[in-house]
Amino acid sequence: MFKEEGGKIIYIGKAINLNNRVRNYFGAPGKLPAKTQRMITKISDLEFMVTGSEQEALILENNLIKKYQPHYNIRLKDGKTFPYLKISLNEDWPRIYTTRRLQEDGARYFGPFASAGSVRRTLRLIKKIFPFRSCSKPITGKDKRPCLDYYIQRCPGPCIGAVSKEEYRKMINRVVLFLEGKQELVIRELTRKMMHASSQTQFEKAASLRDQISAIKKVIEGEKIALTLRGDQDVVALSQDAGYALMDIFFIRNNKLTGRNQFPMEGVQEERETGIMTSFVKQYYAAAPSIPSLILLQHPVDDMPVISEWLKQTKKGNVKIQVPQRGTKKQLVEMVAEDARRGLLLAKVKQVHPESALSALRELKDSLQLPQMPSRIECYDISNTQGTLAVGSMVVLERGLPKPSLYRRFRIKTIGSIDDYAMIREVLRRRFKRSGGSWAIMPNLVLIDGGRGQLNAALEIRKELGLNFLPVASLAKEHEEVFVPAHIEAVRISPDSPALHILQRARDEAHRFAISYHKNLRSKKNLASALDDIRGIGPQRRRALLRQFGSLKAIREASPEEISRTKGITANLARRIKEQLQR
Repeated sequence: MFKEEGGKIIYIGKAINLNNRVRNYFGAPGKLPAKTQRMITKISDLEFMVTGSEQEALILENNLIKKYQPHYNIRLKDGKTFPYLKISLNEDWPRIYTTRRLQEDGARYFGPFASAGSVRRTLRLIKKIFPFRSCSKPITGKDKRPCLDYYIQRCPGPCIGAVSKEEYRKMINRVVLFLEGKQELVIRELTRKMMHASSQTQFEKAASLRDQISAIKKVIEGEKIALTLRGDQDVVALSQDAGYALMDIFFIRNNKLTGRNQFPMEGVQEERETGIMTSFVKQYYAAAPSIPSLILLQHPVDDMPVISEWLKQTKKGNVKIQVPQRGTKKQLVEMVAEDARRGLLLAKVKQVHPESALSALRELKDSLQLPQMPSRIECYDISNTQGTLAVGSMVVLERGLPKPSLYRRFRIKTIGSIDDYAMIREVLRRRFKRSGGSWAIMPNLVLIDGGRGQLNAALEIRKELGLNFLPVASLAKEHEEVFVPAHIEAVRISPDSPALHILQRARDEAHRFAISYHKNLRSKKNLASALDDIRGIGPQRRRALLRQFGSLKAIREASPEEISRTKGITANLARRIKEQLQR
């Protein structure tokens, strides 16, 4: 434990050989990352503890990081205890409620959740489907009147004796199955009860059960995933950008996506993906009430054997950690990584409140010496593969916030080779030659994704169209350098500056928008070229297949029966498509 002057712990680490580990920090500091070099200048003392095994050291490290929240450790944001959903099976009349205390008291815990808001949303969903008591008063069954929940069918009324203890316990067991992802078992049981009630002419009860089944089926429809997977597993990915990091975890139970949580991370500046992933896995699963038998990770973790053994001991069963490189598991990790990327973008946007955005825009105006505050920023990016299917994107930020309704896409028409500068010129020429409707609104800043060369290409169009009053800048990804016409060297803006964050947000959004359009075009072209040679497939059926499956890959993975469900595709033609695509 490294301490700064005054005794405050600023970093906690572990190693099999502490002597060697500590020596690495002080032997050749110049070779260490900049973040670590800054930490070393603040160390005035250190303290160490010796444990009996690597697993004990791992647990102790987790506990101490959670307790002291050292500035130079990677940490789950807001070191408070996670919220859980608790089902008090240890009570005669179990309740379902949120808690932050994980105890060995015979109750069932589900979570942890990323926030109290996410656990409350889950609780509201369950309450709509399964009526259960929310009160904590003693249940005698002799109350004269029930509460409002009973009349709106949110509670079965144990307080007035309207439900037996046995029937209430069965309902709670259904909630447990539902949260475990075993909704089909719940539907099967409720269907049996509905049919029995109907045969006994208990039509009101049968209708209530029917509505319950319908509600569960709606939830299942939103949880199905396209990939064929078996067993229980967690899928973990991250998105990292400019000092921000967001962990995303999908919970797969019984081949369904039963939940998802996103966790912001702190202390991630200049950290590798492996280090962030390692810190998250250790801190998250130290607080998890259950651990699946398979954990899929986007990046490997340090101390893999130690962490695997620790997870096995915690679960009291086998736990396999994988970093998939191909196949459906890799696809699933990529899906979670994309979800994390979008989540991080949204989180960064939400951090900019109107007042703070205004301050950042003023700072941006001063940093780039703009004639007025850039209340409207238009950012442009180009995406292509070896010059083919090239596209351009335009995104708009108003007062620092994205305005998706004003985004525009451009299919490159005049450039057939790999020439980013020419493509930028085409996109800008087409944009600024238009003058009607929303095109008539001029930006206060045109931002180009790229370096000095991309900026010069934009300046050529500015001069050609007589728009010399229009401020133009470019943002280069590698060192986050900002180029403007008035300066030969790049304008340096602090990495922590809200002004730079606004430019990064515009650049990242333009890049995402361009890439998504390019992928869509590429998918359509691949599908069209592969289907053109199949006898019986014309433009109409090709479009139907594209609408049904979205990509050539999805058609290849579909069965002939699934293909034949497409409008205009017979069973014989579906078999022919399958055979042709598998050659």
